Amino acid sequence: MKIYIGTDHTGFELKEKLKAYLSVLGLGYEVIDKGAFELNTEDDYPDFVTPVAEEVAKDKESFGIILGGTGQGEAMCANKTKGVRALVFYGEKLPIDKVDIKGDESNDSFEIIKLAREHNDANIISISTRFVTEDEAKFAIELFLKTKFSEEERHIRRINKF
Repeated sequence: MKIYIGTDHTGFELKEKLKAYLSVLGLGYEVIDKGAFELNTEDDYPDFVTPVAEEVAKDKESFGIILGGTGQGEAMCANKTKGVRALVFYGEKLPIDKVDIKGDESNDSFEIIKLAREHNDANIISISTRFVTEDEAKFAIELFLKTKFSEEERHIRRINKF
């Protein structure tokens, strides 16, 4: 089983730390770096995100980790590849003044990771380097990798529609 990882300059430092972390995590994944391979502030995230997305789309047992300033552009880029279902992770709490529309504080983005895996079979996690600490990123990735797709018929039916 493989994990493909990629980022532009905004996530370069964190990517290098995550590669080391994943290698000692002991989950049995081979980590394959799709770049950036050097810090270049003029590079463009599609050049590194697209190869991650293409590999994940080809290998149904693999996962992807992409990093970027907000994670949004990276997820949009990845989701253009048929077979990719990328989610965005912003950190421990969503930045909505810590209160959701209903007025409670149950907007735990770690729960969003679980639901994206269980209900949507998300296969790539896009991490916002501007809002996420290294420890949050590590926890989010471990949760992402350990959470299984529910295999429920209704979720399979929905995924097959896109």
